[in-house]
Amino acid sequence: MKGLKKIALATAVAAAPFAAQAELKAMDDGAMGNVTGQAGVTIELETKVDIGAVTYTDEGSFAVSGVHIGGGAVTTDADGNVTGVDGLLDDLKIDIDVEDDGDAAIHVGSVSGNPIDFAVGIESASLIASDASESTLLASNIGLTGLLAQLDIRVDTATDTLITDVAFNITDMDMDIDFLGVGIRDLTITGANTFGGTYADAGGTSASPLAGTFAVAQMTVGKATGVAGSASGEALEIGIPEFVADVNVGQTLIGGTNIGTISLDNLAITQTNMKIYGH
Repeated sequence: MKGLKKIALATAVAAAPFAAQAELKAMDDGAMGNVTGQAGVTIELETKVDIGAVTYTDEGSFAVSGVHIGGGAVTTDADGNVTGVDGLLDDLKIDIDVEDDGDAAIHVGSVSGNPIDFAVGIESASLIASDASESTLLASNIGLTGLLAQLDIRVDTATDTLITDVAFNITDMDMDIDFLGVGIRDLTITGANTFGGTYADAGGTSASPLAGTFAVAQMTVGKATGVAGSASGEALEIGIPEFVADVNVGQTLIGGTNIGTISLDNLAITQTNMKIYGH
């Protein structure tokens, strides 16, 4: 009997695929289109990043030490030195699609629908001689917090260009520019309607509906050819078609003394282009 049961079980397992196939039906072109049109990936993410040092070395070195990326607020010790951030970079939802024309489109939004809070702390940035005998502390205790309202990244196949559209606010930024003896406190970057004037009054033409509420910027990255100063004739080309914001510096410290507040109303940087290549 046990042998018969094993044979029956084996027969049932072997027959299962054929039984399932009996229920399959051919899909018409319209139904297949609905399936292929659903391509795309969504990623929900929370993270915190700490980097001991990032170093660029040519003959001497440029080193950025103590990089902390997350959410919440930037943390400091009793002397005001940056030590990290106290929260996660979270509520992130990343949608990735490859469109009909081959363009890759990445949209970074939030799960909740609210702007994403972020915090970045950098302990120091220095220039260092090749034998480490000398160094210059360029900046230290860089801390910034802000809100990300929009981040869209597109790889355009027609122009071989990476296009980034972003809308954000910097709610607070502090830093010391040590080699100049200058300190910046309570710097904010906000939408161009924050101060007295409005973006529309300034003749703004941004396509982003967030231009008045958040600082908006577009950046393009691609390859330039025929560059006379480059040995290969090629260069990394970065363009900023638009950056529009209101900027306020709450305190500007020189020699430890606050010399006052600086405000920029309806700052617009447009038609900016630069090429980067080795020499």
